[in-house]
Amino acid sequence: MLDRPENPNSFPVDHSDLEHLESARPRDWRNPEPASRYNLVVLGAGPAGLVAARGAVAFGAKVALIEDDMIGGDCLNVGCVPSKTIIRTSRLYADMENARHFGARFDGEIDIDFPLVMDRMRRIRQRISREDSVRRLAEEGIDVFFGRGCFTGPDTLEVDGARLRFHRALVATGSRPLDPKIPGLEEAGYLTNENAFNLTRRPSRMLVIGGGPLGCETAQAFARLGVKITIAQNEPKFLPWEERDAAQIVSDALAHDGVEIRLNTQVVAVRTEGRNKIADLVNADWKSSVTVDEIIVGVGRSPNVDGIGLEAAGVEYDATRGIKVDDFLRTTNRRVYAAGDVCLRYKFTHMADASARIAVRNALFPGRSRMSRLTVPWCTYTDPEIAHVGMYVIQARERGIPVRTFTILMHDVDRAVTDGEDEGFVKIHVREGTDRILGATIVARHAGEMINGISLAIGSGMGLRALAKVIHTYPTQAEAIKMAADAYNRTRLTPLVKAASARWFSWLRG
Repeated sequence: MLDRPENPNSFPVDHSDLEHLESARPRDWRNPEPASRYNLVVLGAGPAGLVAARGAVAFGAKVALIEDDMIGGDCLNVGCVPSKTIIRTSRLYADMENARHFGARFDGEIDIDFPLVMDRMRRIRQRISREDSVRRLAEEGIDVFFGRGCFTGPDTLEVDGARLRFHRALVATGSRPLDPKIPGLEEAGYLTNENAFNLTRRPSRMLVIGGGPLGCETAQAFARLGVKITIAQNEPKFLPWEERDAAQIVSDALAHDGVEIRLNTQVVAVRTEGRNKIADLVNADWKSSVTVDEIIVGVGRSPNVDGIGLEAAGVEYDATRGIKVDDFLRTTNRRVYAAGDVCLRYKFTHMADASARIAVRNALFPGRSRMSRLTVPWCTYTDPEIAHVGMYVIQARERGIPVRTFTILMHDVDRAVTDGEDEGFVKIHVREGTDRILGATIVARHAGEMINGISLAIGSGMGLRALAKVIHTYPTQAEAIKMAADAYNRTRLTPLVKAASARWFSWLRG
């Protein structure tokens, strides 16, 4: 794993990757001698595990951190960091293609240097990995163990032949891509987020299986880098859990970038002919096939619960849903907690972080923090982005909550117009008759940044009326949020209020 492989599309491929490995899993690392007993043993060194280990050791706890692969987990190594780096470069190429729209002249053909794109991604991944390097963790006082950690009892773990006793343990082993079990797919070979970013040569044609966030982000980024993309989505809707108008804007954006989207379409078989991969598709009674160089699968995640001895620890789990936890993130073993993808429905890095903080607080200190009290935003990083927090309208109606929605179109926001980024909207949902914010959806190029203000408002109990009093810098795209709040305030000017105001001003005029 640590040596330079023969396959140029395998990890690692260059000096940046070797430096990254030196941070994430040094080849000369030797596991420390275990302490007699740990206050906290953390199984898994992804976002949740790192936050938990660092948080506990900062308060003086004796902490062991166990990792079977590389420090940083999916987010750093094969997820958020590499994908967002490539998305940024793909946006640059899209802007270059659209230069005339911005009053700029660009003559000649745009040369997409795919190896340079991937090289930048690896350099950035290596740079970010320094913050969570193994040696830095050790300097902070964390005992870092590499190897497969496995529970051997309710308060013991074993790793690489060493036995670790603990007062509390946290399982943060994350998740892995789901295998769609399509005949011939494994034999033909396919990509997931775990190896797609190891490509050094640009494929000409690619099939993306899955029309969720991962599929959409990947499809658009690679399309903008010159790859002919087809998305096969086995549901009748694109991004099925998002509001229809939001998903439609993103669908149109992908189509504009040349992505072919096939809804209600199932990949039923894959075969190879020479170097080509041929996928057979079925839509109702219509059968077709698509020939590509690469297939990437993004149909969901599966929790990593196998092979870690959960049965020996008395921890209940489900292979699909993950570890069973209560609202305090405690498992069926009172000594063992869980956080992140291995136990949560929302498999986001920021949820892994938030849940790890709650788990450590509940495991090591008095008091009880609840997961159910969290306000959870999320974002699909297409262009434009879709960000959401709180309830959708359909969820509120299912609970019998009357809803009123305030919508601001981005083409009415000055900064969005000047930036040439006026596709999308801000929708804020409130409980009818009040200013209590139930949820919000933003579709905009920087929606992921903009949603944080609304998330803060919901989390702190700030209503839309108070949000209207917040001064926003002008011009910014986030001003759309204030415009929505102002729209709410105008609804408070009822005929009765207007009549009373008119009488007041009449009296003032004498």
